[in-house]
Amino acid sequence: MTKVSETEFLNKLLEVVYKLSNIVKTQSPRFKKKWDDYLSPLNDKPHLVRQIPLDKDKFLKDIEYRITVLKNVEQATLDGFYLVKTLLQTFYNTYFESELFKNDFTEEDQLILKFLVAKEILGNLIQYNKLDHESVPLKYNIIARNYTLIKLKGQRNTEILDNLKKLNIKDVKLADINKIMKEIASDGIITVKKRGKYNFYELKKELELSKEGKKYYSQVLQPLVDFPTLFFRSFFNIRELNVTLDQKVKFRDFLQTILLKTATQGFGPTNYVFRNLVKYYQKIKEESN
Repeated sequence: MTKVSETEFLNKLLEVVYKLSNIVKTQSPRFKKKWDDYLSPLNDKPHLVRQIPLDKDKFLKDIEYRITVLKNVEQATLDGFYLVKTLLQTFYNTYFESELFKNDFTEEDQLILKFLVAKEILGNLIQYNKLDHESVPLKYNIIARNYTLIKLKGQRNTEILDNLKKLNIKDVKLADINKIMKEIASDGIITVKKRGKYNFYELKKELELSKEGKKYYSQVLQPLVDFPTLFFRSFFNIRELNVTLDQKVKFRDFLQTILLKTATQGFGPTNYVFRNLVKYYQKIKEESN
């Protein structure tokens, strides 16, 4: 494997920061417009991902400026997390109880949408779901995490409990699962059967909207619901920094340990990398003073 010099690494880092800056420049205003078009009567201040201004020459030459930019990127990663959190909170605390929602969708579609939105966001963002258990009621989170498995082969109550533990949801007991799944069954989404000492769940009704509901969903809600997955997959992917460093690189072992995290996509690893790249360049700056 080719080893990367200090200068080569800095150029790679600049490319990645430039890529992230462009993603925010295009995606953040797009999200804001879709929000303003529909949800602004309920919440006129969504959490947006901050812009990342970048002077390429200054980034390469001025370490103080470089540290400032990297701090800004770190804060933008946090913005990405809180954008999703506040979007989910707006959906589940405000929108689904609002007259806007009740006027725009039939009762049947309203029921489906509460499950569908969780499935489309939390079902795709497992790493995010491990960090945020409060924004979406557990009932919908269970379906988000288990929908495909229930649909394909059915699930036992113990399997659902195990899946929740993988999301770091540890304070739920089997009795809680049985109670929540009974409620979901009363919504007509699943059936409950006894298999020995276990409750077994199968899909009764797919999360499909009516023809009119689907059409309106695609116009007003889908751009907002799809945004977190599209943003996470592009912004929280910095695999270009997964390199092996030349032995001459300053504080090589420290930097190499940081870069190991770039092999994994997601909010957690990306935030960790930029938080520690700030520390890395601060170390270099202190040494040169």
